[in-house]
Amino acid sequence: MTAPVKQYRIGPKTDRLMHRAMTIDDAAAFYALNSHPEVMRYTGEPPLRSVDEARDVIAAYPDFDTHGFGRWGCVLKDTGALIGFCGLKYLDELGEVDVGFRFLPEYWGRGLATEACRACVDFGFERMGLKRIIALVLPENLASIRVLEKVGMRFDGEVGYEGIVALRYVVEAARGGEKR
Repeated sequence: MTAPVKQYRIGPKTDRLMHRAMTIDDAAAFYALNSHPEVMRYTGEPPLRSVDEARDVIAAYPDFDTHGFGRWGCVLKDTGALIGFCGLKYLDELGEVDVGFRFLPEYWGRGLATEACRACVDFGFERMGLKRIIALVLPENLASIRVLEKVGMRFDGEVGYEGIVALRYVVEAARGGEKR
């Protein structure tokens, strides 16, 4: 019998953000995020159609049970508002752990994506013992590419994933679990 997976439903904290697993109570905020045309523009995914669909997606999200980590909701500490998500996801097709993020447009340009992404990468190395983390991004998503570069990720070629061609960025753990 296999040992149960340690679950990290609470992720890293930063100066401005808390990372936590989303619950069905977050469905309206999750729908607002994942139905916004500007947010969904570079994801390669269709927007959500309703709060009910958002609730179903959250309820069926398997990553914390399967892998122990996942995409955490990003909550502003000073207001308690769920403003996006950032976290780690195991990509079965590639056999890699990916860091991904989305934020509502009114929070763009404030350094929150960089803050969240850096915290999640550090969490992956320090708490999960990962040796390598990738990020997939569409070539035209220049703002997200800048975030990935700011957290120390470097371009590592193109990859086909779920029917699209994406750029792969990578960061590897150095000795002692620190990223290089």
